[in-house]
Amino acid sequence: MSRRVGRNVLRLRLRLKTAISVVIIAVTVFSLAACDTYDAFYREFVDKSEETYETVKIGVFEPLSGADKEFGELELKGIELAHELFPTCMQKEVELIYADNKSDIYVAEEAIQELIKKKPAVILGSYGNVYSLVAGKYIEEAEIPAIAITNKNPLVTSNNPFYFRVCFIDSYQGVALAKYAVSSLGASSAAVMRPRNDDLAAALVSAFEDKFVLDSGNQAAIIKTVEYTAGDTDFSSQLSQIKQSGASVVFLPANETDGAAILAQAMEMDIDAVFLGTEAWDTESFMEKAGDAASLAVFSTVYDAETSVNSTTELFLDAYREKYGEDAVPEPEVALGFDAYMIAITALDKIGTVRDGDLLRLSLQYTVQYPGASGNITLGESGDPMKTVIIKGIANGQSHNIYTMEPAVINPLEAI
Repeated sequence: MSRRVGRNVLRLRLRLKTAISVVIIAVTVFSLAACDTYDAFYREFVDKSEETYETVKIGVFEPLSGADKEFGELELKGIELAHELFPTCMQKEVELIYADNKSDIYVAEEAIQELIKKKPAVILGSYGNVYSLVAGKYIEEAEIPAIAITNKNPLVTSNNPFYFRVCFIDSYQGVALAKYAVSSLGASSAAVMRPRNDDLAAALVSAFEDKFVLDSGNQAAIIKTVEYTAGDTDFSSQLSQIKQSGASVVFLPANETDGAAILAQAMEMDIDAVFLGTEAWDTESFMEKAGDAASLAVFSTVYDAETSVNSTTELFLDAYREKYGEDAVPEPEVALGFDAYMIAITALDKIGTVRDGDLLRLSLQYTVQYPGASGNITLGESGDPMKTVIIKGIANGQSHNIYTMEPAVINPLEAI
C-alpha cells in the first residue's frame, strides 16, 4: 500500500469513527426505550464476554462461474479491494466466505443455504436480481442481513427487512432528473415521451412526474405526454407534438437504440429541448448511434470515476489505480461492491457483535450519509438507498458531469 493510500485510509477511519459515534447515540436511545432495566441494556449491548469468535465472517454470494460470472467478478473485485484496505472489523480479522451460485437459480437456492450454515454476520450480493430473490426468504428466516450491490428490482428489498442495497432502484433516476430539470435548468414545465407497455419506463415516468410537480410547484407542469413503440424507426408524429407543446425539457426513458434514433430525428426537426435519459445512455455506443444529436442528451448514471464526491471516492480511485494501473477506470459494479463491504463493516463496528442479526439490521437501517466510493449513501427501513446521483451531458463526443444530486440528509433521531 502506498503512503498516499495509507494516509487516506487513516483519514477515512477517523471520519468513520465520528459518524459511528453519532449513529450509536441514535441506536442506543432507541434501544434503551425497549429495555426494561439497565441490566437488560448492559447484557444486550455492553457485555460481550461470551463472544469467542476469532474472525468476523462476511458471506460473498455471487455468480463466480456460469453465464453471469463476468459481472459477479466485478462486484467481487470491489469487495476484495475494500477488504485489502480494511481487513479488520471490531478489532478482529475479516474472513470472506464465498458461495458460488453458478449463475443458476437452483444452485443459488442450495448455495445460500450452505452459506448460512457457516454463520456469516452479513452477506454481500448477489449480482442478478433473480439470485437475490431466491436467497431472500432464507436470509430473512436466518435473520442475517444482506446487502445487494447492483440489484435494481424493487422486489429484492420489498417486504424483506433484512435485505438492503447500495445501488439505487431505477425509478430513483426519475427523481434525480426531475430535480436537475427544476433546480439547474429552471424548468417549470416538461413533456414526457415514453415507450408503450414498459413497466420500468412507467415507474420512471411516475417518479419523474411526481418530483417535477413537487419541485416546480406547478400541478400542471407536465404539459404533454406521448407514447411510442419500442423498435420503431419513425418518431416524427410524437416529436411534432413535443415541438408544438413548446416544452424545453423532455423526459425520455428510452433504451440506447431508440433514444439515439429519437434524438437524431429531434435534431433534424430543430426541436430546441433537453432530452433527459437514464443510465442506459451512458455508453460509447449510444454516442456513436446518436452522432451530433448526442449533444441534446442529459442522463443519470450510477457512478462516474471522474467525479470526486468525497474522501472515499479518492481513496477508492487511488487504491484501484495503484493495483490495476494509472489509466485503469473502475466499473460501477466495482465501486458499488467496495461500498457494500465498507457499509457492512461500519455497521458491525457500531454494534460490536456478530451474534445479533436483528441489531445489525437496525444498524444498517441507521446508515446516514455514508461517504461511499459511488457517492454519499443513506439507507432506511425500506432497504433502498437515497444517494448521490451524477447527471452527465455530452459535448464534443465526450460525456462529462454537469450536476451532482445529493439526497436530503435524514436525522436518525427523527425516526425514533
